[in-house]
Amino acid sequence: MLDTVQSRSQPQGVQPNHLADEFVETLRLAVPMMLTQLGQIAMMTTDLALIGRLGEDAVAAAALAHTVYFVSFTFGLGLVVAVSPLAAQAFGAGDVRRLRHALRAGLWIALLISLPMMASPLYGERILLALGQAPHSASLAQHYLNGLAWGIAPALAFVALRSMMSAVNRPLAPLWITLAAIPANAALVYVLIHGLFGLPELGLLGAGLATTLVNAGTFAAAIAIVGLRKPFADYRPLAHLWRIDWPLMRELVMIGAPISLSLLMEYGLFSSAALLMGLISTTALAAHQIALQVTAVLFMVPLGIGMAATVRVGHAFGSGDPLAVKRAGLVAAVLGIALVSALTIAIVLGRYALGRLFFGSGESNAATVELTAMLLLVGATFFIADGLQTIMGGALRGINDTRMTLMFAAIGYWCIAFPIAWMLAFHAGLGAVGVWIGLSIGTFIYAGLLILRFRMLARRLGA
Repeated sequence: MLDTVQSRSQPQGVQPNHLADEFVETLRLAVPMMLTQLGQIAMMTTDLALIGRLGEDAVAAAALAHTVYFVSFTFGLGLVVAVSPLAAQAFGAGDVRRLRHALRAGLWIALLISLPMMASPLYGERILLALGQAPHSASLAQHYLNGLAWGIAPALAFVALRSMMSAVNRPLAPLWITLAAIPANAALVYVLIHGLFGLPELGLLGAGLATTLVNAGTFAAAIAIVGLRKPFADYRPLAHLWRIDWPLMRELVMIGAPISLSLLMEYGLFSSAALLMGLISTTALAAHQIALQVTAVLFMVPLGIGMAATVRVGHAFGSGDPLAVKRAGLVAAVLGIALVSALTIAIVLGRYALGRLFFGSGESNAATVELTAMLLLVGATFFIADGLQTIMGGALRGINDTRMTLMFAAIGYWCIAFPIAWMLAFHAGLGAVGVWIGLSIGTFIYAGLLILRFRMLARRLGA
């Protein structure tokens, strides 16, 4: 059955062997989580690459569609992500019942929240028109959203299931599911976009429907593994699934709602950045979307480490070990800085090749490739700060500290990043580059505040 964390009291000070052990355990969790996240983004990147063959207008429409979709999806995502710290703390404390109930609450949240969340994507064209976007782009975006909207519930439920798997130190199962989904997604997107095997040619609608079908498939695979295979089945995670633990549901909402709002602050900022790009030009919007997609690929590495930090900090917090809490956060931060710095150098060196990968090497796309490369160069400072904020945010979730994260997100993103981005883009004449400079400055401030918050709480726990 459930293993408990044995060492509830450690010698004073940080011992070298303890740090080495923490690096090993964090990597053991983080690497499959990174690869799972990279697999998720690989599917989105495949979609974008295949959509890109339909033309620049289709790419711009997909960017607008993702803006509407993720602003809606992110609210539910934050609530479901709260399964991870609750399940990890239960695992650290040896509480099987609470572990089971945390998953159950997450699945119910995924179902209940997905229904109202579908409204925004299904009315995406009206929203985009109200925000001043071009009618043709808004209409194309709606075709994509009509296919995407129906996959929200299974996507959220899969997040809840993989959070529980990772919390019990078994992150490989979600990875295998995701790896199997990548070729299936590529095939479905291609077939439904172009109408092969006698199917109608659906274009952007087909790309959205393919994503929904893949989301349903990954959920079905995960629920089968959790319910039937060891060690997950030993916890009886699906027993009495129809019963709702209302006190735990309220706790999940109390932890998850600030996560949701913090993520909305972040995604809302990047969505607003996309809207600013749309006001600048179609070329700026297309270049921004590709640069942001490359950034998202890089972001999956610190995101995986941040998820591992939530689990490791949660285990230590649940077992009552304050020194282990501090170690877990420190190791995750150092690991993230090292990996993200190396990847940032690679992206800067290959920025032109990355632009040509999406837009081709034709003369007609030269300006878009050039702008994409420039945004990636400016983003070099942003990548490290963004990695640090997601890792430290994950560590803070492990000790259920999410409210201050929300306030810091408001300060960093909306009091600093957005005003600077607006001023540099439209008043200083820097255009798309000015938007990215603003994003970088705000993210640095946010990351710094999270680091200070974790250090303060770690000292308080050890007092």
